[in-house]
Amino acid sequence: MRARLLCWCLLVGFAVAMLVVSVRAEESSGPLRAGIIGLDTSHVIAFTKRINDPKATGDLADVTVVAGYPGGSPDVEASAGRVGGYTEQLRGMGLEICDSIDELLTKVDVVLLESVDGRPHLEQVRPVLAAGKRVFIDKPFAGSLADALEIVRLSKEHNTPFFSSSSTRFSSGFQAVRKETSEFGEVKNCVASSPMSIEPHHPDLFWYGVHGVEILYTIMGPGCETVTRAEQNKVVGVWKGGRRGTFVGSSEYGATVEGTKASGSAGKYEGYAPLVAEICKFFKTGKPPVDPEETLELFAFMEAADESKRQGGASVTIEEVMEKARKANAARK
Repeated sequence: MRARLLCWCLLVGFAVAMLVVSVRAEESSGPLRAGIIGLDTSHVIAFTKRINDPKATGDLADVTVVAGYPGGSPDVEASAGRVGGYTEQLRGMGLEICDSIDELLTKVDVVLLESVDGRPHLEQVRPVLAAGKRVFIDKPFAGSLADALEIVRLSKEHNTPFFSSSSTRFSSGFQAVRKETSEFGEVKNCVASSPMSIEPHHPDLFWYGVHGVEILYTIMGPGCETVTRAEQNKVVGVWKGGRRGTFVGSSEYGATVEGTKASGSAGKYEGYAPLVAEICKFFKTGKPPVDPEETLELFAFMEAADESKRQGGASVTIEEVMEKARKANAARK
């Protein structure tokens, strides 16, 4: 009798376990639920419309934006003046608006950190990485190089991938130059440009010049050693082997390239669509399309540009600004 009872209990337990597994499998087969932190940039509207488009295909069809946390920075007009309007617009698009990041994390699988102000990114991303949720961090990656270093460290500590990028990086022409099959051959010299409006709470290029610097790094790759900024809107970097990369503040997004095989334009900026596709692909695969170490060097380049400016246009090494940021992080622990 006891043997039969024990057998029956085991069978019931097994059936319940299989039911739970089946339910979980059914739940996980649906689109990934994405949440947005920071509803104070036009990106949140544009990205949500693309991802939640009923006609979306491919990786976009496997992600749905379901919730948002407004955030906002009262001392940045670009944030304070827009967060209310964008929040209500997203509410009207069906998103649930949460009162905290912790609440948001209970409702989503992946996160887009969109706060237009880079300064709160470190504290906003801490609980996301600790919860093991993949996250895209929009530009500017952080409000300082020290914060950028700490975000990368936390990602490694929690074994949770992220990536950060401007939308300019994924334009097809800029991507093509980086490939071994590029018509330009090896790039010897590149001049990249973008608008460069400045926000006083951030290093000069972090706020908007990052778009052009992202183009520059897409084409040149990592390996810059020294940075010189003798003019407000012009920054020159020297890469290993003497290759040169220059950022110029301009009304145009673009780049010209001098290579071992050919020289000319590297193409035009193609908008948000390529970036949004990469974000959704990353959410599914967990494989960042941009190496965090390249992102760190990119921000070190911009920090070195400010340091060169402070020194009257002197040459500044990437390593010295990185070491300064490491010491700043060590001092605050």
